[in-house]
Amino acid sequence: MNTRSGSFRLLLAALGAALLAGAAYLWKSSKPTPPAYDEARVAFGSLETTVLSTGVVKPENRVEVKPPIAGRAEAVLAKEGDKVRRGQILVWMSSTERAALLDAARARGPEELRKWEELYRPTPILAPVGGTVIQRQIEPGQTFAVTDPILTMSDRLIVEAQVDETDLARIHAGQKARILLDAYPESPIAASVGTIAYEATTVNNVTTYTARVIPETVPDFMRSGMTANVTFTVASRENVLLAPADAVKVENGAFVATRRNPASGAPETVPIGVGLSDGKRTEITSGLGESDVLLIPQAAEAADERPQGTNPFAPPRRTRNR
Repeated sequence: MNTRSGSFRLLLAALGAALLAGAAYLWKSSKPTPPAYDEARVAFGSLETTVLSTGVVKPENRVEVKPPIAGRAEAVLAKEGDKVRRGQILVWMSSTERAALLDAARARGPEELRKWEELYRPTPILAPVGGTVIQRQIEPGQTFAVTDPILTMSDRLIVEAQVDETDLARIHAGQKARILLDAYPESPIAASVGTIAYEATTVNNVTTYTARVIPETVPDFMRSGMTANVTFTVASRENVLLAPADAVKVENGAFVATRRNPASGAPETVPIGVGLSDGKRTEITSGLGESDVLLIPQAAEAADERPQGTNPFAPPRRTRNR
């Protein structure tokens, strides 16, 4: 009998301990979880807001050089990539009549040929503009008509960038820009906005306007037809206080941020003034100092992934594959 009563008391004690453990777990789990924060410091730095666009390298003025008369090329003095000035001789040519006369004289001997070459001079073809020869379509000895382009020139290379109509109000002539060619991503090119088209282009219900972006200096590796990414500088700030953009909130129509109280270390919400923002960082004009530590609430999903207590009465949870 004593053995049975002893076992019964042990069973009651075990049940009581389990109930106490369960009650303690339920009490603990019912307590509100304090908010979790990520910390970030306010620091001085530079900031700029930009508009991004894509474009294509093209000649600003593409000029096809055509002969004044039909004939034959005797000497071609320019090749692709050459920089030439306006009025420079590009090709020496013979008219159809001179070419026939010289061919007949050549058959009679070198002295006869020299005589007619002195009497009947070739015709020069001059560069109509100063710029770069971007295409050569003629070789010495080749014949051509007056409608055949023999050389193609560009006065300078620019980028024609497509600007979305929603960004058009932020782009203007003279604005600073930066060109980055897909072929040379590590060589940015300083540039500025020249003109903006008055007529739009609509493709797949997207309306864009063409902005002509002019490089300050055209590098040797820049070629017509290259794909370019253009960054337009809308506004910039130097040596200003900056904070992560997600640390700035709006409460009751005013900007606020949560910082760690310098004295107590407890979170406190303070009103702030803000300026320029690029979506990642925001300029702080008032309310915070360089030494302040901002507290950014962690996302709910991140909080859910924190280790949780284990219910002694619940079966073990299965781990989901992700």
